[in-house]
Amino acid sequence: MTITATELKNNLGKYLILAATEDIFITKNGKTIAKLTSPYQNKLDTVDALFGSIPDTITFEEARKEQFWNLLKNDDVNDIY
Repeated sequence: MTITATELKNNLGKYLILAATEDIFITKNGKTIAKLTSPYQNKLDTVDALFGSIPDTITFEEARKEQFWNLLKNDDVNDIY
């Protein structure tokens, strides 16, 4: 969403609420001068991207072990010993 600086000034509370769910670009004299955004948005995007990627049937400990063994298979650590 794009709004003018005057619109932001006149309706700050409204745009603070909206910023929790979408980025708001503020313009002055037709040029974008700022972006109002949620500080949690990047974390939410990451969670959304990962949702469903780990099956419910696997435990945390099993996932750790699987990751460990995959790292050993794909690493040159085995060449050292």
